[in-house]
Amino acid sequence: MRDFQLPGRSPVRATEAMAATSHPLATLAAVEMLRSGGNAMDAAVCAAAVQAVVEPQSTGIGGDCFVLYCPNGQGEVLAFNGSGRAPAAATAEWYLDRGHDELPESGPHAVTVPGAIDAWCRLLEDHGRKGIDAALAPAIRYAEQGYVVQDRVAFDWAESAALLAADEHAARIFLPDGKAPLAGELHRQPQLADTLRLVSRRGRAGFYEGEVADDMVSRLRALGGLHAFEDFAATKGDYVRPVGTSYRGYDIHQMPPNNQGLTALIMLNVLSGFSLGSLEPNGAERFHLEIEAGRLAYQDRDNLIGDQNQVHVPVQQLLSRSHADQLRAAIDPARAMTHLPRLELQPSDTVYISVVDRDRNAVSFINSTFYSFGSGVVGPKSGVVLQNRGSSFRLAADHPNRIAPGKRPMHTIMPGMVTAKGRAVMPFGVMGGGYQPFGHVHLLTNMIDFGMDPQEALDAPRVFYRQNTVEAERGVPADAIAGLRERGHQLSIATEPQGGGQLVLIDWERGTLTGASDPRKDGCALGY
Repeated sequence: MRDFQLPGRSPVRATEAMAATSHPLATLAAVEMLRSGGNAMDAAVCAAAVQAVVEPQSTGIGGDCFVLYCPNGQGEVLAFNGSGRAPAAATAEWYLDRGHDELPESGPHAVTVPGAIDAWCRLLEDHGRKGIDAALAPAIRYAEQGYVVQDRVAFDWAESAALLAADEHAARIFLPDGKAPLAGELHRQPQLADTLRLVSRRGRAGFYEGEVADDMVSRLRALGGLHAFEDFAATKGDYVRPVGTSYRGYDIHQMPPNNQGLTALIMLNVLSGFSLGSLEPNGAERFHLEIEAGRLAYQDRDNLIGDQNQVHVPVQQLLSRSHADQLRAAIDPARAMTHLPRLELQPSDTVYISVVDRDRNAVSFINSTFYSFGSGVVGPKSGVVLQNRGSSFRLAADHPNRIAPGKRPMHTIMPGMVTAKGRAVMPFGVMGGGYQPFGHVHLLTNMIDFGMDPQEALDAPRVFYRQNTVEAERGVPADAIAGLRERGHQLSIATEPQGGGQLVLIDWERGTLTGASDPRKDGCALGY
C-alpha cells in the first residue's frame, strides 16, 4: 500500500452542484441558493452580495465586476463587462492643469462610477431564475444583524486603518471604537443594509437614481470630485466577446480589454513552447520561465491595453503565434533578462466566485473595489465604499489607458474559464490585483503540465515579480530560491499571501464536480 500524504486539505467532491468562494458565509449562501431552486448565476450574485458585506475590504456594491458564463456547460462562453467609467467631466487636461502627474490612489479622483449593481441586476434578469430580492436577502441580514469578522479579513482590515481614519464616514463605520475589528468580533453595517434593501425593491434604479445616488454624488462633489448624477444614471454594462487561446488541448477564455486577462493568455502562449512538465514543479527553472514570460507579457499589458470602445488594442496580433515566438526567443533559461523596464505591479483585494449547478451552468464571477477599501470614500448615508479604479488611468498623451470622459480604465480583475471540445471544464480565478495573470498561469500549469489536483494546485507555493524583485512565498524551496538568484533575480520573502483563488472542475464522464478554495483566504468550497 502506498503512503497516504496530505500536505493540506483535500478538494471537495460532489455530483449535483458546487460553489467556491473566499468566505465561508458566501459559500454557504451560494449553496443555500442552489438548494432552494436557484441556478449558478443566482448563487454567484448572492455570494458576491454577501461578500460585499462580510469582506468589506475586498469588495462592495461601490465596485465593479466581470463575469464569464457557459450556459448548461455547452457551446459559446458569454462574457459580461460590469466595469464602470470615468465621469463625463474627467479629462486628462483637467488633472494636468492642476499639477497632477498621475491619478491618486485614494480620494474622489480615484473613483470611477460603480458597475457592479447594474451587472448583478442585468445578469439575474437575463440568466437567473430568481430576482435581485432573493439574491440580496442573506447580505441584508448580515449587514443588519451582524457578522463575525474572519481572520484574513481582520488582517487586511487592520492594514487599512490609516486610510479609513482619513474619512470620517469610513472611520465611523469601519473603525468602531477607533480601531479595526479583530478576528472573532461582530460587526454591523445597518446603513448598507438599508441601501441593499432599496436595491432589492427597486433594482438598479435603487442605486443609480434617487437617494443613494444623491448620497454618493454629493459626497464626491463635496470632496472635489467631477462626478454628476447623469454619470450614475447612465451606467450600463456590456456583453462582450471573450478572448482566448489554446493550451495543451484546452481552450482558455478571458475577458477582453479593458481587462488585463489578455496578459495571462500571452504568458501561456509563450510557455507553450517549453516542456514545463519535464521540470520540477517547485524548481528554479519552472519559476524562472514563468517569471520571464510574465515580464514580457506585462510589458504588452502596460503599453497597449485600454478601453476598446475608445482606443484600438491589437488583440489578434498579441495573441498570434508569431508574437509568442518573438517573445519566447528573448528568454534565456539560464539568465534573467536585463533590458526590460521596471514593473510597477501592486497586489489588491478582490473576491472571486466559482459556481456550477446541476444543469452544469458554469459561472466565473469576480467583484472588487480594487485596493483595500477602495478609494477610502464612503457614502455618509448609504454606507457604500467607493472603488479606486480610476487610479489605474494614465495621463500621458499617447497612452491607450489615458483618462477620458466615459472611459473605462485598464482593469485587473479577471475571471477565467477553461473549456474543451465545446464543453465547460473549469470556471476559475486567482485574485490579487497585478498578480492575477501570474496566478492564473501558475494554477493552470500546475494542473495541466504537472497533473496536480485542484486543491494541490491552489496550495502550491507562488512567486510574484514586481518592482524588479521576485517575491517568493515561504513554501518555495531553498534550492529554488538559490537557483533563481543564480539566474540573476533579486529575491525577497513575501510578507503577505500572494493572491487567493477558487475553482470548480467538471468531470463530464463521471458526472462529478470537484471544488477547491485557496488557503490564503478564509473561504471554502462546498457541494452536494
